[in-house]
Amino acid sequence: MKSDRSPSQLSLQRPELLAPAGNWDCAKAAVENGADAIYFGLDRFNARMRAQNFTEADLPQLMAFLHRRGVKGYVTVNTLIFPKELAEAQQYLRTIIAAGVDAAIIQDIGICRLIRQLSPDFPIHASTQMTITSAAGVEFAKSLGCQLVVLARECSLKEINKIQQQIAQQETSLPLEVFVHGALCVAYSGQCLTSEALGGRSANRGECAQACRMPYDLIADGKVVDLKERKYLLSPQDLAGLDVLPDLVKSGVTCLKIEGRLKAPEYVANVTRVYRQALDGVMTELERPNPLTPFPTREGGIKAPLSAMPNGRLAPTERGWGRGQSDQEHYNLEMAFSRGLYTGWFGGINNQELVHARFGKKRGVYLGEVSRIHNEEVTVKLEAPVKPGDGIVFDCGHPEAKEEGGRVYGVVSKGKESVLTFGRNDLNLRRVHIGDRIWKTSDPELDKQVRQSFAGENAQFQRPIDLEIYGEVGQALIAIARDQIGNIVQVESAISLVEAHTKPLDTDRLKEQFGRLGNTPFCLGTLTNHLSGAIMLPVSELNRMRREIVAQLEELRSQPKRWQLASDVSCQNLLPSSPTLREAKATSPSLIVLVRNLKQLQAALKAGIETLYCEFEDPRAYQEAVQMVRQQQQKNKAENSSLLTHNSALPTPNSQFPTIWVAPPRITKPGENWILQQVRASEADGYLIRNYDQLQFFAADRCIGDFSLNVANPLTADYFQQHFGLERLTASYDLNITQLQDLLTSCPPQWFEVTIHQHIPMFHMEHCVFCAFLSTGTDYTNCGRPCEKQEVKLKDRVGSEHVIKADVGCRNTVFNGTAQTGAEYVQRLIELGLRDFRIEFVNETPEQVSKTIHFYSQLLQGEITGSQLWRELKLQNQLGVTRGPMGVSALRS
Repeated sequence: MKSDRSPSQLSLQRPELLAPAGNWDCAKAAVENGADAIYFGLDRFNARMRAQNFTEADLPQLMAFLHRRGVKGYVTVNTLIFPKELAEAQQYLRTIIAAGVDAAIIQDIGICRLIRQLSPDFPIHASTQMTITSAAGVEFAKSLGCQLVVLARECSLKEINKIQQQIAQQETSLPLEVFVHGALCVAYSGQCLTSEALGGRSANRGECAQACRMPYDLIADGKVVDLKERKYLLSPQDLAGLDVLPDLVKSGVTCLKIEGRLKAPEYVANVTRVYRQALDGVMTELERPNPLTPFPTREGGIKAPLSAMPNGRLAPTERGWGRGQSDQEHYNLEMAFSRGLYTGWFGGINNQELVHARFGKKRGVYLGEVSRIHNEEVTVKLEAPVKPGDGIVFDCGHPEAKEEGGRVYGVVSKGKESVLTFGRNDLNLRRVHIGDRIWKTSDPELDKQVRQSFAGENAQFQRPIDLEIYGEVGQALIAIARDQIGNIVQVESAISLVEAHTKPLDTDRLKEQFGRLGNTPFCLGTLTNHLSGAIMLPVSELNRMRREIVAQLEELRSQPKRWQLASDVSCQNLLPSSPTLREAKATSPSLIVLVRNLKQLQAALKAGIETLYCEFEDPRAYQEAVQMVRQQQQKNKAENSSLLTHNSALPTPNSQFPTIWVAPPRITKPGENWILQQVRASEADGYLIRNYDQLQFFAADRCIGDFSLNVANPLTADYFQQHFGLERLTASYDLNITQLQDLLTSCPPQWFEVTIHQHIPMFHMEHCVFCAFLSTGTDYTNCGRPCEKQEVKLKDRVGSEHVIKADVGCRNTVFNGTAQTGAEYVQRLIELGLRDFRIEFVNETPEQVSKTIHFYSQLLQGEITGSQLWRELKLQNQLGVTRGPMGVSALRS
């Protein structure tokens, strides 16, 4: 396969095509099918710990292979790093930098700081796990020293363009990367706590258990909603950006990323090839000086292109590049892996399309419905081709059960229908029904072609080199060769040029000899002939020069990148000064209560809570909440004056309390500052900060960092403290008790608060369950707002009912139906100097709120133990309290 690119021809920026590689075969599959770069994980600290992955020892050989082929390699270090892991992470990063890796993809803010401490020039790419959805997020990444930002998958094309416009205006531009194909997480990456809440397996640590792909029942106002066969309510279709490639190129994104480090090499080869060919076709179309000019055909792809024309060339005009791609390409993508293909959020919000909810696993190509079953034969009106040897499955609407399927033995056309036969005893046709859908799940012929694309040792995908040829009679022939990535070599003939009497070296002969680059990583791009006069050189010498050009370019490319790497610095240089417990021990523990409605707030006020957080679905309700708290303050002030008048020796209520802090939504996208303005209009005492926009917007206000900032180590905590002056930080919910202790002993404990009772916010997502399944609307403009009228829960396979709430941006949060507590560890945390403990409520009644507050107040005052509280809540309140991830210390510390 040849690339048609030549650097001298570019006017529009051609995005880099970035492919996944979970092992060596996948790396080879990506390279031989046209990837410009691959991303891969090593055996630690990457978000796909279930992949085979590479080892640190593989790095020199892998990078040499990639660079020899003109391909970049990015290592994923896209998880949170815990305090005791920093020293190991530092050595790990030194190995990565020294190996000449082209960049690291990072989630943890502290690790970005550590890389910059170790190397001033090693490239950092801000992972999609950083949840960057706005210009403010890009600016934050740039301040950390990042060179590129991977945007959240939830960003639409309109939003991408707006971010580009804003970062250009603010002079904070960084290259932007987007996912173009593959599985879609339903939750915002970096904000999903489902696996953590349900099984102690953190998605922020590469251990996602894919709870989004499971079936759920929808419960509205206490009754199960009959959605018929729609059960997979949180399982999005797979992303396929093929049809919007021209728009993505025009948006100026620097890199298009294919998801799939857990996928097979055949998937990597197939999908990379489709996007390589499509992207080259889009660039050809967009760069044409006259749009009416017919497309030139171009040299095509792999030696046996899957979707080539009969003459072996690809014809972009007949295939409609980037707009309604050919059936062949969609077929290839669906066979590679498909839960259904969709443009995701690129076109904006469409809650009726994103999640079809009929299945959450790979299907393939839809063939049609069973119309008749007779004598071991199945009749179907085919909607896609099928041939003997293909594998199929019958879908009766229950994908969770064992499904009938097998290899097709014969296909006979009968009018508009086709009759499929199968091997004797291969199928139990009694389990197949009229009306069942048929999916093609396997195409051995396609698989064979795909595997051939990366089989063998010889290069199959070639990248162009441009040649300039100089010389005159009596002197050496000089060939200067340049590749696409800036390498340049000069080779001279060992024989002087002589005058030609026949067959002089003209441009065609030079192209013929220097273009014989089969089995090399190169193909001939442009050749510029600067020869003077009719001259000649033996063919054998031209061949030697060609081989020398290839050898020198390969040697140049194979040299590892030489990044700066300081030998005398370490993470110790970045750690905050050793904490002292004296100041913390002088104050008594404080109970902070987060409520989600006004009735809960009233109950918390009655209980005498001094620090209150509110997270309401409608920020306009914050003004009433603030008024309620101000009235309580006035009441305290009056009582205070009365007690002082009577010269009482009794303790007086503090008129500064209670204080109220209100929470903006977790996500802020371009054009959503009006929500932040509504929040600030409440004139609360302070604000709970959830994202990068809010760090900017509320910079002049009192602020506390919430859990969504993912503070898991002292380097991250120190950054927020030093740069943003946050009064406290909420420790990451990914920390167990041992890791939490490590955090508190590596930083001043008064920097933190810890949530010790809550329904963990598991999924936080752009997908609106209310709109998708309780309306026929596509978004907030036409859904009728069922979220304002109905209480909705999701019931999982084990019978737990998880509450769903929508915020003002129509984003949904699924809260764990079971409250989780860290009560048994509170005494230990107090001894370490922690003084601020948070408890949260979701849909509890005021009576439940009062009772829960009472028990936790007793706990902090030392009147009951954590074990007593746990038993009391479990028995008396029926809250179903579990110990939660904080207690999973023996397994994960």
